[in-house]
Amino acid sequence: MAQSDLFFQPIWQRLLMIAPFFLWGSAMVVMRDALSETTPLFIAILRLLPAGILVLAFRLWQGRGSAASHAWHPRGLRGWLWVLAFALVDGTCFQGFLAQGLKETGAGLGSVLIDSQPLAVALMATWFYRERMGSLGWLSLGLGVFGIGLIGLSGEGSLQLGAGVVWMLMASLSMAIGTVMMPKVAEVADPVLATGWHMVLGSLPLILLSGLTETQQWQHLSGIHWLGLLYASVMGSALAYALFFYFASQENLTEFSSLTFLTPIFALLFGSTFLGESLTRLQWLGVGITLVCVYLINHRQEWQERLHLGWKGILSELGLDWLVSALSTVEIRDGNPD
Repeated sequence: MAQSDLFFQPIWQRLLMIAPFFLWGSAMVVMRDALSETTPLFIAILRLLPAGILVLAFRLWQGRGSAASHAWHPRGLRGWLWVLAFALVDGTCFQGFLAQGLKETGAGLGSVLIDSQPLAVALMATWFYRERMGSLGWLSLGLGVFGIGLIGLSGEGSLQLGAGVVWMLMASLSMAIGTVMMPKVAEVADPVLATGWHMVLGSLPLILLSGLTETQQWQHLSGIHWLGLLYASVMGSALAYALFFYFASQENLTEFSSLTFLTPIFALLFGSTFLGESLTRLQWLGVGITLVCVYLINHRQEWQERLHLGWKGILSELGLDWLVSALSTVEIRDGNPD
C-alpha cells in the first residue's frame, strides 16, 4: 500500500497544511488568557467581525472582474435566509457559547470538547441525510460520550458537569448543526461568501447582547492582549479558515481531515506551557478516548470495509502482504502435518 500523499509534499506545504490547526489551537489559548481583562461576548465579537470583514473584502477583490451582480453576496432571498440561519447557529451561538465556556474550562480541555462535534454530526447526519452509521459508528459514538463523561470528572472522581463544560458542549453542538447545514448553504451561496457573511451577521446579536449585559469590555485590556485578540481574529479565524478551505479543495479530504486532531493537541500543549493548565489522569483518559472515537467516526466507512475483509485484508491494506503469505504458509502446514 502506498504511503500517504501527505508525506510526499514539500516541507513548506506540509507546514501550511498544519497551520490552520496550529492557529485554531493557539487562538483558544490567547482568548482564555485575555478573559482576565475583558468579557466573553466582547472576545466573541472580536473573533468574528474583523475576520468576516477581511474574508468579504478578499471575496470582493477576487470577484472584482466578474459581471455577476451576486459576486459578493448570496443569491436571492433563500440564499440570505440560509446564510442568516447559518450565522445565528455557527456564528452567534458557537462563538458565544465557546467564549462563555472558556471562563471556566481551560483552553486545552475546551478544545477537546469542541472537537467532539463530529460525534453529533454523525448522529444528525443519520437523521437528516439518512447516512449509515454502522456498528462501528454506533460503538464509537457510545464510547465518545463515555470519554466526554470522563472529561467532566472532578479531581475526586465525581461527575461534575460544571457550567464551563456545559457551555462547551453547547458550542460543540452548535458547530455540529452548522456543519450539517453547510451542504444546504453551499447550494445557495459560495462557501467563502457564506463564511464571511456568517461571521459578520453572527457578530451583530453578540454586539447587542454585550452592550446590554457586559460592562468595561475594553477599558482594562492591555496592549499585549489587544495584539492577542487581533491574532485570534486575523490569524485564528480569517487566515485559518482560508487555508483550511483551500487545502480541503486541493488535497485528499480524508487524509487532510485527519489533521483536525492537531487542534486540541496544540491547545493542550500551549495551555499547559503558557497558562499552567493541567488535567487529572481520568481526564487525560477521557481526552484519549474522545479523540480516538472522533477519528473512528470520521473514518468509520473505511474501517468498516477493512473489518469486513478480515485480518488478511487488514494486513494487506497496511502493506503487510509478506506477513499474510507467511501466516498462510503456517496455516497450511498446521492443516497438513506431513
